[in-house]
Order: sequence, then structure tokens, then C-alpha cells
Amino acid sequence: MNAVDPAAVVDRRREVDRLLGNYSEDHRHPTNITVHHVCVPLIVWSLVAVLWVVPVAPGVGRPGLWAALAMVGALGFYFRLSRPLGFAAFVMFGVMALVTGWLYRLLGPAGLLWTAIVVFVGAWIGQFVGHRIEGKRPSFLTDLVYLLIGPIWIVAKLLRKLHIAY
Repeated sequence: MNAVDPAAVVDRRREVDRLLGNYSEDHRHPTNITVHHVCVPLIVWSLVAVLWVVPVAPGVGRPGLWAALAMVGALGFYFRLSRPLGFAAFVMFGVMALVTGWLYRLLGPAGLLWTAIVVFVGAWIGQFVGHRIEGKRPSFLTDLVYLLIGPIWIVAKLLRKLHIAY
């Protein structure tokens, strides 16, 4: 059994704190924060939904395979930063997958795709309006990793409200 290197745990903790802290620096205005609390989950869901309808070769998988693979990739990143944030993101993705599967059955692939495109465009417009109000550029314009930090920034705020350390 391998011992956990305490320095590695501290470095990981510093990385998640640094990333979330930097993201917070660009999101201080209450209106922009509210916009992000609404729009970031909508953007993440819309990406899940778009990937859900990408065709899969017959016999290889079923609708949602590409979305599942993308979520697993994101979860790997989140778990590397913080196990509690990873588990919370797992729950978030699980709920999104259930909703997306239901909408896929209800609307069909084309209906889901168009719904996701409309939500994606509308949510990004909201994001840019929020940043205009904030007076700061979106964090991802500095480093693309912040596209993955936005969702866990919101999750981290929820965990703090629930008094769960991450």
C-alpha cells in the first residue's frame, strides 16, 4: 500500500484554491455572480445535450455516449483538484444526464439539439452581459482551463453553504 505524500495533497489543495480564487477575482459584482449562477449550469447542460445527440456507430453505444465520455473527462479533472468537488460535480452531471435523457425521449434528437443551441447562445449572451456589468473580461480569455472552473466555482459555493469542506 502506497503512503499518501502530504506535500502532494497540499499542492493539490493550493491548485484548487488558486483556480477558484482567480475565478472569483473576475466575478465580484452581485449581478454578474447571479448571471453566472444561472448561465454556467445552462451552458454546461447545453454542451451535455449537444454531445448527447452526436451519432454513435450501431452496436458501439447508445445516445449520450459522447456526453458521458466528456463528463467522465471533466470529472477526472475535478477529482484531481478535490474529491468533494469531484463528487458534487458527479451528482451535478448525473442530474444533467437524467434531464437530458428525458428531454431526448420527449423532444427527439433534433428537438434536443435545437433546444441546446438556443440555451447555449442565450446563456453565453447572459455571461457576456454579466461581464460587461462587472467591467472585467471572462476568465477563460486568460486561460481556457477556466471554462472547467466555472461549474465547480458554483459547486464550491454550494458546498460552503452546506458547510462541506472541499
